[in-house]
Amino acid sequence: MAAGAVAATTVAAAQHTSSYRVKFKRKEFLELVEIAKPKIIYHRKRMHFFAFDGFVMYTFECKDHDLIDKKVMDAIEFSNMQWSE
Repeated sequence: MAAGAVAATTVAAAQHTSSYRVKFKRKEFLELVEIAKPKIIYHRKRMHFFAFDGFVMYTFECKDHDLIDKKVMDAIEFSNMQWSE
């Protein structure tokens, strides 16, 4: 892939997401999970999160067993820093 195409792909991906994160209490997070129907919910330390409407939705109040019928994947890092290798 040419360098220009890679840059265009990176910019396009960034336009569909935001650096904003939206925090929820347990009940509201679980309600949003039902509305958004994410394929994967990520887990890092105390946080569960997923992307929806261009934002990262997260809570510190859920446990894996709250999401028993969802795919929960453990992440090794969560950051809002610009990506670099």
